[in-house]
Amino acid sequence: MSLYADDEGNVKAGNVILTIVVCTIGLFVLFALIIPSMRPWWAEQTGKAELAQAEQNRQIAVKEAQAKKDSAILLAEAEVRRAEGVASANKIIGDSLKENEDYLRYLWIIDVAGANVDKTVVYVPTETNLPILEATRNK
Repeated sequence: MSLYADDEGNVKAGNVILTIVVCTIGLFVLFALIIPSMRPWWAEQTGKAELAQAEQNRQIAVKEAQAKKDSAILLAEAEVRRAEGVASANKIIGDSLKENEDYLRYLWIIDVAGANVDKTVVYVPTETNLPILEATRNK
């Protein structure tokens, strides 16, 4: 004998409807009892997820800051190396100029004497062998 059929195999509609209604009411009662008790758990899980996201964001920010710091240090080191190279080149050129002072004087005399015919250069020797510039003559 079945719950839904009688002895002859006929389905009893009232039994089917009653079963559906009882199951539906049972589910509503079950959800009414479970949902309020689930809210704190759900809030805790949401809080844990937000905390994990905040921690991840903090770690990303720390890594980005560390990368910027490392980059700045390497750029500063590269700038120091470049400056050392320029200083070394300037020293080499300066030492070379000190050794070749007579040749530089010769080149300067050649340039002043006639390299450019369009200008007039008047050289007045001074104690330091520097020319006197008349910067305010045209004012």
